[in-house]
Amino acid sequence: MSSFRMLGRDWKDHLGDLIRGSSQELLIATPYISADGVDFVRSNLPHTMTESGRLVLLTDLSPMPICQGSTDPSAVRSLAEGLPVVEMFHLPKLHAKVYVSDTKRAIVTSGNLTRGGLDINYEYGTGINDPSAVAQIRSEILDYSNLGAPVSLRRLLQYCEIAEKVRESFRTQLSKIASVAQGEFRKSLQMAEDELIKLRLADGPMHALFSKAVLFFLKRNGPLKTIQIHKLIEDAYPDLCDNAVDRVIDGKRYGKLWKHAVRTAQQHLKEKRLVEYSSGRWHLLPE
Repeated sequence: MSSFRMLGRDWKDHLGDLIRGSSQELLIATPYISADGVDFVRSNLPHTMTESGRLVLLTDLSPMPICQGSTDPSAVRSLAEGLPVVEMFHLPKLHAKVYVSDTKRAIVTSGNLTRGGLDINYEYGTGINDPSAVAQIRSEILDYSNLGAPVSLRRLLQYCEIAEKVRESFRTQLSKIASVAQGEFRKSLQMAEDELIKLRLADGPMHALFSKAVLFFLKRNGPLKTIQIHKLIEDAYPDLCDNAVDRVIDGKRYGKLWKHAVRTAQQHLKEKRLVEYSSGRWHLLPE
């Protein structure tokens, strides 16, 4: 087995393996942590960790990420309460995302411990099994933690109460701003979204963009059913694949017609002998 493995959008699966393989210590360094991320960690923790393991957690508990919903202190608290030994540190401006199991396995990635990082965003990273490299990564992240402030569970509980007040005040302020400028904001937002769609398409037809996507997904995933291609494209292009909107930009229609554009893309690729359809799946043909 290679000591290094490139991890793409499926990095969540490898993180689950890493957590399940922990026996003594799990080190997590990530600026953003949500309830979804905590649920994922807790669902994969082995009994050895919940009974006698040690969690080292390095994160950023600054007020603004909390106001914006990027980090949930209550979720952090539930994770800390579920393990017998926890060392927690607050480090402002932390941007590293590193996960280490004991001293045998590590993941260095762009993915935060959030729903976006685990399930939605296009993340990328490296899985490392080389013991000396893992030991070095662990040591250097622990050095980072020495720059941070230790956070006890008692102080975290107090901070959760304060954070909720801050978050509620932030929501109130946003509500007041929205009530004053809501109409203008919606108009400006629509203009920006339309411009980004035109940028995405580069003044070409939607099926041309989807043709590239179909080739990409077949290369990464192997043969796929049409329904699987639909799901992947819908996830990748939510701005173009809105089933509830029939948007018209510069006389061109988008939104509800996206599946028709996918079908056109598939047929064009088939005509170019880049893909073929057999046994209910689309296959990438060798160049």
